[in-house]
Amino acid sequence: MSLAALQVPVQRNDAGLAAVMPKLSELFGDRFQTSQAIREQHGHTTSWLPNQLPDGVVFALSTDDVASAVRLCHEHRVPIIPFGTGSSLEGHVNAPGGGISVDLSQMNQIVAVHPEDLDCVVQAGVTRKQLNDYIRDTGLFFPIDPGADASLGGMAATRASGTNAVRYGTMKDAVLALTVVMPDGSVIKTGGRAKKSSAGYDLTRLMVGSEGTLGIITELTLKLFGVPEAVSAAICHYPDVASACNTVINAIQCGIPVARIELLDELQVKAVNSYSKLSLKEAPTLLVEFHGSESSVKEQVELFASISEEFGGSDFEWATRPEDRTRLWAARHDAYWAGQSLQPGKRSLSTDVCVPISRLADCVVATQEDIQTTGLTAPIVGHVGDGNFHVLVLADDTDADELERVEAFIERLNYRAIEMGGTCTGEHGVGQGKMKYMAREHGPALAVMASIKRSLDPLNIMNPGKIVRIDE
Repeated sequence: MSLAALQVPVQRNDAGLAAVMPKLSELFGDRFQTSQAIREQHGHTTSWLPNQLPDGVVFALSTDDVASAVRLCHEHRVPIIPFGTGSSLEGHVNAPGGGISVDLSQMNQIVAVHPEDLDCVVQAGVTRKQLNDYIRDTGLFFPIDPGADASLGGMAATRASGTNAVRYGTMKDAVLALTVVMPDGSVIKTGGRAKKSSAGYDLTRLMVGSEGTLGIITELTLKLFGVPEAVSAAICHYPDVASACNTVINAIQCGIPVARIELLDELQVKAVNSYSKLSLKEAPTLLVEFHGSESSVKEQVELFASISEEFGGSDFEWATRPEDRTRLWAARHDAYWAGQSLQPGKRSLSTDVCVPISRLADCVVATQEDIQTTGLTAPIVGHVGDGNFHVLVLADDTDADELERVEAFIERLNYRAIEMGGTCTGEHGVGQGKMKYMAREHGPALAVMASIKRSLDPLNIMNPGKIVRIDE
C-alpha cells in the first residue's frame, strides 16, 4: 500500500469554488491569498502524506472573520480546512478536495488573565510560549508542552499532550470552555469559567480532539497552574530499554508525582550527542523532572533514585538550577531534528502510540526488536510516564522496498499498541494517517462518531477526509 492510499478522496466542488473565491477576495482583500507558495505552505505537514493544496487561504483576525468565511463556504458547499501553525503530523491540514484554508495564526490576542481563578481566555492563534511569556510575572504557567510551539487552538483541536502530561494532564484536562464556529457559520460557546459543570452535554470535550471536523475553535478558556516552589531534574542511564521502562512503571505505581519522565533509546542518545554536541552515555536514558515544595521534591528524588537503582540505573546527574535543567532537557527538545540527522537525505516519519503503563516495557521492547528485524533506522523517544512513545522512522522515499517495509512496520506498531489495550495515537491525532486503524481500535463506536459528524456537518465541508470517512 502506498502512503498516498491513506488519503480518503473528497469530491471537489469547482462550481462552488468559482462562486466563493471572488466573494472571499471582496470580503477580505489582501487577507485572502491564492498564490502557489501560500497554498503550498498551508497544505504542508511534517508527515509523509503527499501535500494536497487548498484553493485559497483566509487570514482571519476574529471570530466574526471565521464565521463570515464559513457561512460563504457552507452556502456553496466548499470544504474548509482550519490552520494553526502547521506543526501537525498526520495530514490534518491537507485539502483532499481542495477548498479554503482558514489561517488563525493572526488571532493571537490574550483576551483576559484571571490569576485569582487560575484561568485565562485566549484567541486560538496564541502559542503556548507566547502565553507563558505573557503570564510569567503572575507566578502562573500553562503546562501542556507538545514540543513544537504550536497554537493553543490547534493543540485543543488535536487533543495535544507532551512532556508534562504525566502530572498536569493533556489538553482535554486543561480546556474549560471554547468558542467554536460551527459548519453553518453559527457561533457557540461550550461552557464558562467554572471549574466544573453538570449542565448538559459536554460539548467542550466533544470539540477537543475533533481536529476541525466539527467546527473551528476560535477562542479558549484554559486552566493555569502555579509555578512550583522547587524543581529538580535528573538524567540517568540503563542497561536496556526494559529496565528503563520498568523503572517508570514502578515509579508511577508507587504514586511518585513525577512532572515529566522521558525515554530516549540508545540510538536517540547517539543522535542527540552528535546533533546537540552532548556527551551522554549511549545507553537507554530517562530524563525526569519533579515539581513541588523543597521537602516534597527531595522526597520524590530519593524515592525515584532507589527504584532506579533497583533496575540498574546509573550515572545519575541531578540539576536544580534553571540553566542546568535546560542543558539536561536539550537532549529531549532536539530529539526530532537529531533523529533526522542520523541519515541525512532520508525523510523522517514520526509516529506515536500509547499503551497502559503496565504494558509499556512489553510494547517498547517488541518495537525495538521489530525495528532491528526489519532493518530500519528508527530511534525511540517517549512521554513514558503515561505510556506514550514515538518512533522516528528514516527511509529513502525513492526506494520502494524500504517504503514498503516502513509502512508494514508502522502498521504492526499501531496494531500492537491496540492489542495491548492502547491506542494508535496518544497525542499526534488521527488526521489522514491514522484513519485506517480507527475501526480496529473503536469497533462500533466509529459509526457513532460518523453519525455525530453527519449530524453537525451534513454537507461534510468541515475538514473532510479526516478521522472518519463520510461517503458523499
